[in-house]
Amino acid sequence: MNKILVTGSLGQIGTELVDYLRGIYGSANVIASGRRDKQDSSIVTEGPFELLDVTDPKKTENVVKNNRVNTIYHLASLLSATGEKDPQALWNINMNGLINVLEAARAQGCSVFYPSSIAVFGAESPKDKTPQVTITRPSTIYGISKVAGELLCDYYHMKYGFDIRGLRYPGIISNIALPGGGTTDYAVHIFYDAIKHGKHTCFLKEDTFLDFIYMPDALEGAVKLMEADPAKLRHRNAFNVTAMSITPKQLCAEIKKHRPEFTINYEIDPVRQDIADSWPNSIDDSAARSEWGWDPEYNLEKMTKDMLDVLSARLK
Repeated sequence: MNKILVTGSLGQIGTELVDYLRGIYGSANVIASGRRDKQDSSIVTEGPFELLDVTDPKKTENVVKNNRVNTIYHLASLLSATGEKDPQALWNINMNGLINVLEAARAQGCSVFYPSSIAVFGAESPKDKTPQVTITRPSTIYGISKVAGELLCDYYHMKYGFDIRGLRYPGIISNIALPGGGTTDYAVHIFYDAIKHGKHTCFLKEDTFLDFIYMPDALEGAVKLMEADPAKLRHRNAFNVTAMSITPKQLCAEIKKHRPEFTINYEIDPVRQDIADSWPNSIDDSAARSEWGWDPEYNLEKMTKDMLDVLSARLK
């Protein structure tokens, strides 16, 4: 039986990925972990949970060994906007944490899922339909850590031969998990404000294009990649994936189709705007589509309707 460890399981993706994996593989076979024990979370109460700071190499190895883990979904990291406030903390968690997980995986013979990000791209990357393989010179410490992480995963696969796979996620929109300090967080906040207040103040310019996917597609994509035939994976690590390239103005217009009274104004955060401006307008995910069948279900229209329906019922 596959025994799976999820690091960073109380974060934006981990919160939902643990439940998703437990629904597939059984609760007893998916071990959640995090730096704190959040007792009111189903992640902690409805299956095995380990307190784990991935910057502690011995603890990381012991958790993997003692639970007989054979697959690790390594999600523990700091995100872009948060990282700019404390670059040293981000590097410690994102890079030292990654190498500790890779060393534990190497010792125990585990496969690893490592999520990268469109933050690996920078001002010198092609802005439109950014290719799978292109120049990656990011201007944020988060993006730099993700480029280094991709290369480190490639190195471990080539040198030690164990299975490491990953996705370059764009912004992820969720109706469950709250934002975790990323530049694309506006696209989650805007839905809560539309329902609760009927208005939103956006920290990015109205014409800022960024790629997004809806959380159900993000979860399915991770598992589908990990279960794909390795013989078909030419790239293996850091696949571009996307479902929609949109601006705040376009998202607002789609929300107004359901809530005509909704309004938006703009108070630009120069730090997050600079980060967003360094990222692509759109990315090319044809490698993921051809090599392992990436095919997102949700576009802007379908995602917007589902977000408003689910959040309206919950917040009511």
